[in-house]
Amino acid sequence: MWLFSRKGPSGFSACSTAEEVTQGIDGTGLTAIVTGASSGIGIETARVLALRGVHVVMAVRNLPAGRDVKEAIVKEIPSAKVDVMELDLSSMASVRKFASEFNSLDLPLNILINNAGVMATPFMLSQDGIELQFATNHLGHFLLTDLLLGTMKSTAQKSNVEGRVVNLSSDGHKLAYQEGIRFDKINDKSGYNSVYAYGQSKLANILHANELTRCLKEEGVKITANSLHPGAIVTNLLRHHSLATALGKYVLKNIPQGAATTCYVALHPQVEGVSGKYFRDSNVASPSAHATNVELAKKLWEFSLSLVHPNPPSLSTPNL
Repeated sequence: MWLFSRKGPSGFSACSTAEEVTQGIDGTGLTAIVTGASSGIGIETARVLALRGVHVVMAVRNLPAGRDVKEAIVKEIPSAKVDVMELDLSSMASVRKFASEFNSLDLPLNILINNAGVMATPFMLSQDGIELQFATNHLGHFLLTDLLLGTMKSTAQKSNVEGRVVNLSSDGHKLAYQEGIRFDKINDKSGYNSVYAYGQSKLANILHANELTRCLKEEGVKITANSLHPGAIVTNLLRHHSLATALGKYVLKNIPQGAATTCYVALHPQVEGVSGKYFRDSNVASPSAHATNVELAKKLWEFSLSLVHPNPPSLSTPNL
């Protein structure tokens, strides 16, 4: 990654690690939920937040794997406060169950990191009959955020500490379908393209954060919502490709570098009061034209509401 070591205005670069961007930050007293915290950069995100004193709730689909990660974190950081709860983002029933159980714990919630996701899968439908990438990457997180927002607002009001919603998107959002979001063809198998569908779901992550920002500002709530690109990460997918492995250290991020922007947006004082922005390499970046389309964001919000709350009293902003 030395090819991309130039620092941006924040003082950090693509080479910065999650520990480096949170150095000196005391997260004691904060509570964060991290989805997908049992694999990849989710593990490092949970570990570094715990290292900084944050009470981390790992929301994972695989409970045994989540417990193993918790055990490893506590072994390294004896003072760490880590809990593991089950969450399958492809199932609205699972999302509702998780949110209900968390809210019943009467814990504060300062930070929600919507990290989990699937990538470029073959055409499949979720348990709720919605294209899997859109259902998992966007809709599950949209519903989760909605159901936890009341707790976040209460926490922000009582503590006077800013709440933060962090959506992990990707520069892959630039490879969405030509129209951005295929509202009338979400489940169209014949026109499905796994890469474009992934891009669509990642575009939705940005639009969600942007429209949530507008709603929160309208109400005057002390909560921000941002999205980010973690970077192209070195994973085990490259283990059988010797050339890719050899070149990877120059052009791809490792796991600690991949988790850096998430931890920066979630914890760093530089991001206080910043909302509706897209981050890359721990600096504000420019997303695609679709991602900054206000009307597209509003349309996606209404569309998402109609899917997660089929018969709401109204299609106005829920919980806001």
